[in-house]
Amino acid sequence: MKIKCKNLSDTKKLAWAFAKNLPERGAFVSLYGDIGAGKTAFVRYILSELGVKQKVTSPSFVILNEYHGYKMPIYHFDLYRLENEGVRTIEQELYEYSKNGILTFVEWADFGKNNLSYDRLNIKISYPEVLEYSELGDPREFEFIPNGAENEIFAQKIINDYEAN
Repeated sequence: MKIKCKNLSDTKKLAWAFAKNLPERGAFVSLYGDIGAGKTAFVRYILSELGVKQKVTSPSFVILNEYHGYKMPIYHFDLYRLENEGVRTIEQELYEYSKNGILTFVEWADFGKNNLSYDRLNIKISYPEVLEYSELGDPREFEFIPNGAENEIFAQKIINDYEAN
């Protein structure tokens, strides 16, 4: 399931659709993409839609940021500096952050390999390859790859609402 956002306005609309359809149980979201692809920006837009007033920054050097102001705890990991061996040291913590009633984002999830929750929504963010498309102003492609039946429904609702508005 892919969505093409032409500009930041479209990306914000996608974040709105995500926030609108966030399940009551929360979600575990694995984010993939190159440096500068927009992983942190997408999280920032989602949290803004959820009413979080704190400044949302990349947790690259601190590994984990925690945000308040929404009805459930929100955690934002960045596994880039941990890489494969380091992720094993926080494997139990990652499991704890995948329980119901929590919203967790994990940037650089590729370093997590098999240490991440099976029940998750994977989102790959990339730059479009078509030159004419990239002339439209900061475009991105979002590919939703759900693991688990509930995440399949969640991803479809996000896409449906994005396309309907």
